[in-house]
Amino acid sequence: MKKESIMVGVIGLLIGVIVTGFAAGQAVNNNNTGMMRMMGMDTNNSQQETATSHDTMSMADMTEQLKNKTGDDFDKAFVEMMISHHEGAVDMAELIPSRAKHDEVKALGVAIIAAQTKEIADMKQWQKDWGYSADESMQMMHGGH
Repeated sequence: MKKESIMVGVIGLLIGVIVTGFAAGQAVNNNNTGMMRMMGMDTNNSQQETATSHDTMSMADMTEQLKNKTGDDFDKAFVEMMISHHEGAVDMAELIPSRAKHDEVKALGVAIIAAQTKEIADMKQWQKDWGYSADESMQMMHGGH
């Protein structure tokens, strides 16, 4: 009887751990923090920071920020967010030479760095050409005018 009680307790504990792990995984995935980690963003920030800083916004948050914008407001916010997004991709790709196994991944890393570094430079030039500043873009993303 005692062995049976211990076995039931152990099984119950294992089921609890599995259910908790699954629930935690779903919570993380539904909040897009998996994508944020993949992009090299810090996911240990509070939800408040996620709502106020483009460096820690999920892709879904960034898209949502853009939905209510048009024209110049859209362009400013989009370019600012894409610069941050591309910088994250370049940071990730820079890890490839010392960590990747497959030549295909290594070639992809080289291509990402080349393409997105050029795109970052292009977008930063557009910001200058169009009179946008990073501070203005941040205010626009967060409801300021």
